[in-house]
Amino acid sequence: MKSRESRKYILLSIYLFSALVGIFLILIMANGCYKNNNNDINPPPQSNNLTDSVITWVTSADQTKLLSNASVNVLFSEEPNAYPVIEIDPLQQYQSVDGFGYTLTGGSAYLLSKMDEEERSNLLHHLFDCSDDNACISYLRISIGASDLDEKVFSYDDMPEGETDMTLSHFNLGYDTLYLIPVLKEILQLNPNIKLLGSPWSAPTWMKTNHNSVGGHLDSLYYNVYADYFVKYIIAMQQHGINLDAITVQNEPLHGGNNPSMVMYADQQSKFVKNHLGPKFQNAHLATKIIIWDHNCDNPGYPISILSDTESYPYIDGSAFHLYGGDISALSAVKNQFPDKSLYFTEQWTSGHGNFGEDLQWHIKNVIIGSMRNWSKVALEWNLANGSDFKPHTPGGCNLCLGAITISGNLFTKNVGYYNVTHASRFIPPGSIRIGSSDIANISQVAFLTPQDKKVVLAVNETENPQIFNLKYQGKYALVSMSPHTVATYIF
Repeated sequence: MKSRESRKYILLSIYLFSALVGIFLILIMANGCYKNNNNDINPPPQSNNLTDSVITWVTSADQTKLLSNASVNVLFSEEPNAYPVIEIDPLQQYQSVDGFGYTLTGGSAYLLSKMDEEERSNLLHHLFDCSDDNACISYLRISIGASDLDEKVFSYDDMPEGETDMTLSHFNLGYDTLYLIPVLKEILQLNPNIKLLGSPWSAPTWMKTNHNSVGGHLDSLYYNVYADYFVKYIIAMQQHGINLDAITVQNEPLHGGNNPSMVMYADQQSKFVKNHLGPKFQNAHLATKIIIWDHNCDNPGYPISILSDTESYPYIDGSAFHLYGGDISALSAVKNQFPDKSLYFTEQWTSGHGNFGEDLQWHIKNVIIGSMRNWSKVALEWNLANGSDFKPHTPGGCNLCLGAITISGNLFTKNVGYYNVTHASRFIPPGSIRIGSSDIANISQVAFLTPQDKKVVLAVNETENPQIFNLKYQGKYALVSMSPHTVATYIF
């Protein structure tokens, strides 16, 4: 009896052990062979020696994911693997970040102002507040006088034809007090630390050689009074509780075909800065920075020539760029010659006839990642908002400029420009530092260290295939996979 009973217990033990081994093998196979519905190849299983996790936010070119939070966070492991490695090095530090944002054009402010108060408040809260999942826009450019995305052309000292105002006795902020300034005040209540950059599209027409809002040059007779005009503007805005962190001397100074616009050659801008604008700012004790150029990457020689003037140099904080021509590496060409001067990327439009996926990938790669990897302190898209008919704009102004949002009455829709900026602004606050991140094939990326000691990596996969790679930090590896044609922000 004892022998039969012993055999029974031995057989039962063998059966239970075999069942446990079978369950364990099934679990391993299920974990190792899983593929998701997005054709992403899951990274192979990681070791149990895990530490911090990586939070991931994704936008896809096909719009099936729009700043979507990944359902499962990636974990770090101490064990290396065979996949490519982006090594994040917080000890390798570059420029600090001032912010990400747009131009709050007069037209954008007009559309916002026409919304009912509650709807406008909710929209501004979503765009500028930094709590929860709001966009946390941290930098705005505004026009000094009208841009081409105002409903009409104006300056702060318009005079009847044939008359001048050398003492600027008629200076007033006029039209901007109706829409732009009230909206700015609402924004400042939500984000008092947002930085503002002012850019003129044109001087008052009576100061110009052609007496027209389109093209022409600043008449040398009015260099001094135009410098006073800048000073008056900055002080007048301060009286409204609005402080300008910086101004550019002239928007797109080699493009005289817009309405309004004004041509200013490099030697003219240099003379204006060193003999008039710089000394006027200094005498008025203004802390507002002076930024030159504010045009395309195809002509870095323009700012280089001005910075090479030893009399202009002390008054200048840095140079601003757009990317309607040239290559984003032009910013580094200027930085290499003048390492003490700042770089700013201040404008890039998206077209109402554009393609969401193409614009998403190109702008993230060039405007956000590209400008930051080439020393820019800011990355700005063009207009914040447009109407459903792409109005308002001046006669001859841009009639296809797609804003970050389109406003129709009290309703708004988010466009590609919203996602381009928010992939950075929500996660990379002002004061963050760009840090080292090694390159790999097929992925464009840039990394930051935030004031909260978070590491943030913004990446884009423009290829037709999923890309699997590691984020390596302090000897540990986080294995991640990016679907084709996607943008991702990684935070850890």
